Amino acid sequence: MATPDTILIAILGTATASMGMAAVWARNLILSVVAYSLASAFLAAIFFYLDSPFAGALELTVGAGLIAILFIVALILAGGEETEVPA
Repeated sequence: MATPDTILIAILGTATASMGMAAVWARNLILSVVAYSLASAFLAAIFFYLDSPFAGALELTVGAGLIAILFIVALILAGGEETEVPA
């Protein structure tokens, strides 16, 4: 039987991987940035759970916060117009 620790790590790892894949496969750039930010937040939660608060805080502030905000500002400054990519 799996321990609660194993189950929690599996849930957080699955959420991190699925948000990472969603960030790559999203057609909308804003949704891609949001999925990236959520993946980074889930990864920070894994770091905090594994008793690494410095790595968790760094991932949360830099990954989920700073980089996501920079991506959104770059999208806004680039014009904000999105064109549909032909499949």
